[in-house]
Amino acid sequence: MKFAAFSGVLIEHSIQEAMKLTKQMGLDGIEIAVREPHLSPTTSKARVKEISVLSEELGLDIPVLASYIGGFSTDSDKGCEQSFQDLQRLLDIASELKSTMIRVSPGGPNGFMSQAYHYEKAAYWMERCAQAAKGYGIDIVMEIHNGSIVETVEESMRLLSLIPSDNIGMIHDAGNMYITDTDYGRDSVIGLGSRMLHVHVKDELRVNEVGAPGTFLNVTKHGEEKFLQSRMGEGGADHGPLFAALKETGYNGWVTLECHAPFPAYERLEHDLHFVKKLIASV
Repeated sequence: MKFAAFSGVLIEHSIQEAMKLTKQMGLDGIEIAVREPHLSPTTSKARVKEISVLSEELGLDIPVLASYIGGFSTDSDKGCEQSFQDLQRLLDIASELKSTMIRVSPGGPNGFMSQAYHYEKAAYWMERCAQAAKGYGIDIVMEIHNGSIVETVEESMRLLSLIPSDNIGMIHDAGNMYITDTDYGRDSVIGLGSRMLHVHVKDELRVNEVGAPGTFLNVTKHGEEKFLQSRMGEGGADHGPLFAALKETGYNGWVTLECHAPFPAYERLEHDLHFVKKLIASV
């Protein structure tokens, strides 16, 4: 397994500073959030080249561009077309940065509220994205995420079954799946099989009230629930079965650390890296 930092955790730093801090931590790569001040579909070629050169100088891979484009299942046709055009610009950027994956969101609502037409519309546009990416040798990845039509493994496989292209798959995210209250252990890894192209890890905790730093509300199948963003091992998501399954299945892809707990960014990333390495050694 190779480990990356999510640049969104370091969003208060410039992308150059974020990359240097990631290297300083001893990580193998950085997953760049396609959000300013780090990157966007309109980032100039000169700035993309600067990021590419720094990546090579640091020996730091950029495996994924984590875009926020998509939302196809509920967006207007005009909005969907704009997202698709943004993706086409990102494909050129990803090629320059030697990124092999771009994250795209199929959209909402929550899986338990979704209708057949949500999946059908998302599938149409995700197929167009996959076809466009195929010419670049790039995979499209959709994150299993609370509040989307792919909150669970079953919903993910339902959507994938409607998409003919094979260069599209899922990001497993145990933290999101803890929020959704769905399995995120061995069965989830086996269930996704070869369609699991990437892994995110972070911890979350159900709490009784919001207001403190790091707390937030989320609608789940249980109603409106309250959560606290946590460092690994300090929340409610047990990542042990996940990493045991990754080891069992021989997963040798990327694992991105995505902690948003209310601690200094470098400190929480460093904590999570140490926790995950210790966890892997114990399973």
